[in-house]
Amino acid sequence: MVHIAVDIGASSGRLVIGKLKQKKIGITEIHRFENGFSAKDGTLYWDIDYLLNEILYGLQLAKQAGYRVESVGIDTWAVDYVLLNKKGERMKEVVSYRDHRTAETIDKVTGQLARERIYEKTGIQFLPFNTIYQLYEEDEKVIMELDQLLMVPDYLNYLLTGKAVMEVTNASTTQLLNIGTRQFDQDLLETIGLRENQFGELIEPGQQLGPLKKEWFPAFDLPDCEVYVVASHDTASAVVGTPGTGDNWAYLSSGTWSLLGVETDSPVVTREALQENYTNEWGVFKTYRLLKNIMGMWMIQEVRRHLPEKLSYEELVVEASKVASFQQYIDFNDERFLNPENMIEEIQTYCRETNQPTPISAGELAACVYNNLAIIYTIAIEELEKMTEKQIRHLYVVGGGAQNRHLNQLTANLSKTTVFAGSAESTAIGNVMMQMITTGKIKDLEEGRNIVRSSFPLEEFIPKSTDSSFIIKEFKKIISEGGRMDDSKSFDYESL
Repeated sequence: MVHIAVDIGASSGRLVIGKLKQKKIGITEIHRFENGFSAKDGTLYWDIDYLLNEILYGLQLAKQAGYRVESVGIDTWAVDYVLLNKKGERMKEVVSYRDHRTAETIDKVTGQLARERIYEKTGIQFLPFNTIYQLYEEDEKVIMELDQLLMVPDYLNYLLTGKAVMEVTNASTTQLLNIGTRQFDQDLLETIGLRENQFGELIEPGQQLGPLKKEWFPAFDLPDCEVYVVASHDTASAVVGTPGTGDNWAYLSSGTWSLLGVETDSPVVTREALQENYTNEWGVFKTYRLLKNIMGMWMIQEVRRHLPEKLSYEELVVEASKVASFQQYIDFNDERFLNPENMIEEIQTYCRETNQPTPISAGELAACVYNNLAIIYTIAIEELEKMTEKQIRHLYVVGGGAQNRHLNQLTANLSKTTVFAGSAESTAIGNVMMQMITTGKIKDLEEGRNIVRSSFPLEEFIPKSTDSSFIIKEFKKIISEGGRMDDSKSFDYESL
């Protein structure tokens, strides 16, 4: 019997077969498909029907391949949601978090309830696309007719089983859950004009939801299997699948976004955490993920998309390694890089505005992205050490970005932290592992991570000597001064 992880990110999705044999987890990709949003009448939407069809097709492939499927679990990206009417029907298409409708909404909401108060209640960082701000901007007529709201993975579970619940790791990203009561916060609901009974029942990961209703999908030859509730936020599943040991490690889930943080038993809701915009997303077994959202591989994906020459990601890394390091200092967490019309032009415009050398070639642009991501990662590690009062000795990089050896070494050099690059499929591994824990095949999270560590190779990156303190100091100074650089500034730093 095998378990299937349905792992859907903002750029692509996959169905992965997972099985446990002789205390080792083996995974096999059975189906992969593209994902993305598209514009319609000035709004960006996901195609949720397409995603459902790809899930069903992948399950059919698994059955046709002869796999005996015991269970399936779904994880996706966070914050986006589906609105259902009283008939259980979708009321409108699913808007993407990269839509610009919420660009000014944080100020509207914090004008009604103070920023400090919202953070004290939720422990969730302030990002313009958080669910609370999306709902604030929803059409009032739609809200009046709304019967139930489900997050994207919960809605896909609902389509497969008919059971409507809200899994907590994803639900916590709404910025609507009270971190003390672990329920929806009434003050925040009133701010956006919604009621608690308009949301699905909150449910912890690691539970059996119900059988796949294969009779609802006669066009597909589907397996007999159960649908399990896993950590449905893809980052939560990625952290489950991270093979960290001890209490001095951090994780970097490197995909479209870079999520860098530590796993804690209690939330860190301090003035400093608020000031630095750290979040306390909920994890499995009532843990928390104290982390920072960093604009990740989205940057290089968009740069690559707009390049005149068609280079692979591997070729971009090679070209970047030929360029002198740290020619520009850019805070890629600036909202202007969230979804510009053309990422290359946005980077170049920023550099001209701030009197910095303008990257032109593919290698210069790629180096600009990788160098600044390494700096931002290093600063995040420093901040986490200060907030948790623990030294971080190891950084486990998982997800697609783990394959970028150049960026891994840059990060090790700057942070003075040993970097371990793990599996690119850590989210699917964590998804499968949670199903195995639920069925009793794996005892607990600690045993599961030990199994992951022995099942998948880790590549180690030892820090090399470099004057990282000078680079970090210059970055902070320039960013704090609005990004502007003196004409006389030299960028002839030793390549890392």
